[in-house]
Amino acid sequence: MKKIAVLILLFSVQAKAQLGKSMFTKDPIINLENFDKQRVYWGYYLGFSSFDFKTDFKLNNAPNIDVKGHTGFNVGLVGVLRLHEYFELRFEPGLYYASRTLTYAQFNNERDGVREVKATYIDFPLLLKYSALRTGNVRPYLVGGLSSTLNLSSNSKSEDDNAQQKFRVKPWTQNYTFGFGIDLYFEYFKFSPSIRGVFGLKDELIRDNDPNSPWTGNIESMKTRAVLINFTFH
Repeated sequence: MKKIAVLILLFSVQAKAQLGKSMFTKDPIINLENFDKQRVYWGYYLGFSSFDFKTDFKLNNAPNIDVKGHTGFNVGLVGVLRLHEYFELRFEPGLYYASRTLTYAQFNNERDGVREVKATYIDFPLLLKYSALRTGNVRPYLVGGLSSTLNLSSNSKSEDDNAQQKFRVKPWTQNYTFGFGIDLYFEYFKFSPSIRGVFGLKDELIRDNDPNSPWTGNIESMKTRAVLINFTFH
């Protein structure tokens, strides 16, 4: 993580230096002037994420569940279809590594009270991007859409449940995504950092075999929430 942070910092310094030369002058140099006129183009992204659960309970006075998200890693591809000068349709399939720690307040021991929920997601988002008017080599944008996500670590086929320390969720989930970012145009490529929120649409939890389970019995719904920071290169 420290090495990645250093690389991002070095890249940011270099980006600032290059953009300063091409933007903040009387006659800025316009990089990749015709890049956005392409009908179809491709790219890839790397990034970080933090996944959480939004939990609703049947009884509000029951013991709480504390959900702590940990920093994960994202990588994926980008396919772009230009619809209009300001609108693009984007398909961004990606691989996400995520981890959450669930702590149940009613237990005093770690074996029963803590669940480490790790996930490997394959995400299939279809997004619509709206870009503002380009100014020099900078163009801010908004992006949003829907996605279907496959969790390869869902434990959905396991007959064991939390009584055997096995936390289970459904393999497929549907989400909506909304975020913002900025396109930065360099001499040879376009760099697009963005921040996005992911919001699950349906309950993902598979209940324990015992309907009165202390781990799942009082949960009305459990839905994914996530924050993504992506660095896209075209």
